[in-house]
Amino acid sequence: MTTKAIHTANLAEVNDLGENSAEFVIKPLYYGYGNTLGNSLRRVLLSSIKGAAITSFSIDGTTHEYSAIPGIREDVVDIMLNLKNIRLKSHSDSPVEATLEIKGSAQSEKDGDKRVTASDIKFPSEIELGNPNQVICHIDDPNFVLKMNFVIESGCGYLTISESGKERLHSDMIALDAVFTPVLRVRYKVENTRVGQDTNLQQLTLTVDTDGTITPRDAFEEAAAILVEQYKALAGGTEVKPAETPGVKTEEETSGLTLPIEELGLSARTANALTNNGIKNLAQLIDLTDAQLKELKGFGSKALEEVTEKITEFKK
Repeated sequence: MTTKAIHTANLAEVNDLGENSAEFVIKPLYYGYGNTLGNSLRRVLLSSIKGAAITSFSIDGTTHEYSAIPGIREDVVDIMLNLKNIRLKSHSDSPVEATLEIKGSAQSEKDGDKRVTASDIKFPSEIELGNPNQVICHIDDPNFVLKMNFVIESGCGYLTISESGKERLHSDMIALDAVFTPVLRVRYKVENTRVGQDTNLQQLTLTVDTDGTITPRDAFEEAAAILVEQYKALAGGTEVKPAETPGVKTEEETSGLTLPIEELGLSARTANALTNNGIKNLAQLIDLTDAQLKELKGFGSKALEEVTEKITEFKK
């Protein structure tokens, strides 16, 4: 079954606001659809875009998160918080392991401590690091060697520490609650707009900030595709033919096929004969064969010659 719906939305503008921030302007929208689209896109962007995160880790010489580590300025809880801020992208659907081994070197640090960052982790080829400067900890003993192991997993949304603890790849590792989503923030604004004399329309402006492991444009398009698939599953066999979008010319309009018969430069007799037979524009005229034209009431051979010449002239 096919029905006719309201006009579809147009992505009118995409404005880059920064390296990982972009603004998407969608208009014109049927009244009320600004909030409908804005809220649904925002929720999907924040909850359903796939990302990766560290879900568990271990530190040599440490058995639980409440340990203090001689040679490290931070305690394990502080390190956990830092690890959750590391932004990753995984090209594997399975858990991936990474390692870190680094020795303190006070001579190279201004504050006397060796700063350990995400760039010091040895990631396998399946993993991309989004923020290499993220600090993990500081080594305050130049002779101390820090050894860590990590498990990185892919997912959507948020994984609590109790859930990640149940699914740990290694039972002796410390579990982390993981924020998988690569989308950091989504804001939207709905404003009234107009097209010509039609003032009952809206404009949606959606601003998307990501962590750099995915572009705002890719995240936006993935969220829209997720929504399409969800609704398609509910639509069954029903298809919707969208109405014409206000202010957007159809292919016929841009090609001149909607030109009225009166504006084609035909003689008054020929133009009257066509309009009296319900032929209103050039598109309808072109669709008729010579045989059909001859059958029109009050349409003679001279009128046919005139129309044929005019159509040939238009097609040049």
